[in-house]
Amino acid sequence: MRVLRAGAATAAGAVLAIGLAACSSGGDDGDASGDASGDSGSSGGNTLTVWAWDPAFNIYSMEEAEKVYQEENPDFVLDIQEVTWEDLQTKLTTLAQSQEFDQLPDIFLMQNNAFQKNVINYPDLFSDLTDSGVSFSDFPEGVTGYSTVDGANYGVPFDAGTAINAMRTDILEEAGYTLDDFTDVTWDEYITMGEDILDKTGYPMLSGIAGEPDTILMMLQSAGQSLFDDEGNPTITDNAALETSIDLYSEMVEKGIYLEVNSWDEYIATLVNGQVASTINGVWISGSLQTAEDQAGLWGVTNLPSVDGVDGATHYSANGGSSWAISSNADYELAADFLASTFAGSTELYDTILPSAGAVANWIPAGDSDVYQEPQDFYGGQAIYADVIEFGAGVPTNNTGAYYYEARDAVGVAITQIMGGTDAATALGEAQSTVEFAMS
Repeated sequence: MRVLRAGAATAAGAVLAIGLAACSSGGDDGDASGDASGDSGSSGGNTLTVWAWDPAFNIYSMEEAEKVYQEENPDFVLDIQEVTWEDLQTKLTTLAQSQEFDQLPDIFLMQNNAFQKNVINYPDLFSDLTDSGVSFSDFPEGVTGYSTVDGANYGVPFDAGTAINAMRTDILEEAGYTLDDFTDVTWDEYITMGEDILDKTGYPMLSGIAGEPDTILMMLQSAGQSLFDDEGNPTITDNAALETSIDLYSEMVEKGIYLEVNSWDEYIATLVNGQVASTINGVWISGSLQTAEDQAGLWGVTNLPSVDGVDGATHYSANGGSSWAISSNADYELAADFLASTFAGSTELYDTILPSAGAVANWIPAGDSDVYQEPQDFYGGQAIYADVIEFGAGVPTNNTGAYYYEARDAVGVAITQIMGGTDAATALGEAQSTVEFAMS
């Protein structure tokens, strides 16, 4: 077990109010105040506990990793518990404040954009993986960078988060378009065609959760810009690429080609129930798309529109992505060997989870597999994963900083204000001040 020294835990008191007592009482998986009895790691023997979210993607992939590891270790068992990302973060914060590290699982999944912040604020939650046996040189440096702090590795990269423009080819055809018409276009061109498609078919182009800035932040990263500069200072104001991205988003909502919804479930419903013509998101969204078996063969994938008028704008971006962490309470040797043998060492694993869940490997050797070149029936025979690998190589670096989520939330509030009529400069100025206050 490798544990860092305690750092400055700075979580809000409201989180603490959720209650440590609740964490040690019974409850449903996925409940932030839920079951800790039997949840914790270091259970001994050949069992590891895992906290992760998304049954169709992350949990499915972990289950397949368990099968791979069992080939050489038949007594090995994973106790995988579904915990939403929001609840997982709350649990980690609460346990860090209480110092009750014995309630941690052996392995937990961490959003890449939140990794550095958690390691910096709550170092006692994590084990240092630098000398774990995982070959970090087999992952892109830009990806391992999300979970690297002061030169030490704390996460095994899992999904890439490379953004795709997944489109319903039958709807495009109904309006007289093809996937090629949406390849290497600008957002202005995209909006013009989107208005035409809406007029001819009644389908909006995109959907997303109101007040969440994911679409705008993907636009921003595709333009090579971030919410922070290289020194970690917020750049929400005087950020021309961000202002342009917000303008494009507002225009799409106003013209009815971007359908705002109120929750993640509603967003997924717009896709699997055939309410929109496309979605732009991390490639992990493919796992949800493919649950709509009646839409098999009706989807295609191309690159993203570029942000008009911004120097260095590209057709590539990312959203999300995550890495596996080993907790300070883990059976470290077993957990490290499991991750090194599966997510950091098994082409067989990625050959399985790629076509089934769209889990594109960050582990470079897996990319050489023939599976990546295979046509995908759900996407009309398109070999989309070879395309995604190509897209990933063009994604500009994103400076997340330790306060990424504070900035993301502040920008989300600003967007809601702007959509409600507030002057953009005023709303973004307030967002900048909010982040600066959080950092002070």
